[in-house]
Amino acid sequence: MEARTRILARVQRALKERPKALLPEHPHTPLHEDPVDLLLRRLQENGAEATRLPRKEAKAFAQRLAQGLPGAAFGKTLPQDLRPPLPELPPEEAPLGVSWALFAVAETGSVALSSEDGRKAHLLPPTHLVFVEANRVYGGLLEALQDLQTLPRALGLHSGPSKSADIGQVMVKGVHGPGRLVVVVLE
Repeated sequence: MEARTRILARVQRALKERPKALLPEHPHTPLHEDPVDLLLRRLQENGAEATRLPRKEAKAFAQRLAQGLPGAAFGKTLPQDLRPPLPELPPEEAPLGVSWALFAVAETGSVALSSEDGRKAHLLPPTHLVFVEANRVYGGLLEALQDLQTLPRALGLHSGPSKSADIGQVMVKGVHGPGRLVVVVLE
């Protein structure tokens, strides 16, 4: 421990004379439009389907989306009043995953999903329905992270359907996750 203390003391003395590094200014300008409108536009530009609805209409929306499906995988944090009346299936068998977002980021068109919700329900079903409250839509990621009380173990930022052009430069949807992302902003 004595050698460690001596070494750290030498490092501190050497750093004492160096000027402090200045942090850069935040590179983004504040939003001049409604964050929800920008989020919906960005999601659509990214290939997702996005809409805003009153919360009382959300369950009916989910039911219409799930019509004819044998079941769905539900995120663990999804409020009960948003679950369509479908049997719960394991994510690897479900044609639909339904999740609750911690927040959304308008400037990138992303919804943030907690690992505590169950990542398989986010990634394995071919269609993913995500609900987010309008008051949890932030202009930028920094603003959203600063407002979080606690961080989950992992945070997934979903900005559209999974797609890749890795093989032969041909765009294919649904390669690394759902090929269809539907986001509903609840008012």
